[in-house]
Amino acid sequence: MSEIKFSQEEKSLLVSKLKRYFDDELDQELGQFDAEFLLDFISRELGAYYYNRGLADARTVVQSRLDQIDDAIYEIEKPTDLSR
Repeated sequence: MSEIKFSQEEKSLLVSKLKRYFDDELDQELGQFDAEFLLDFISRELGAYYYNRGLADARTVVQSRLDQIDDAIYEIEKPTDLSR
């Protein structure tokens, strides 16, 4: 997996959310530099867990669609003497 990178716009939004969380929930002010550092830490140390969970969710969706396609193919199969 490559390093998780955000655009400047995404990073600014995420940093704002971290700062607001610290202010609202922890009643602590988090400076811009500290919030960016925290975001980098979270991305580096925890990001792979979220990334892998997203991949697992995607696999589930793809498998479900493949099962539907497989069922549809069986529905149009013509009976023969060798049918299952």
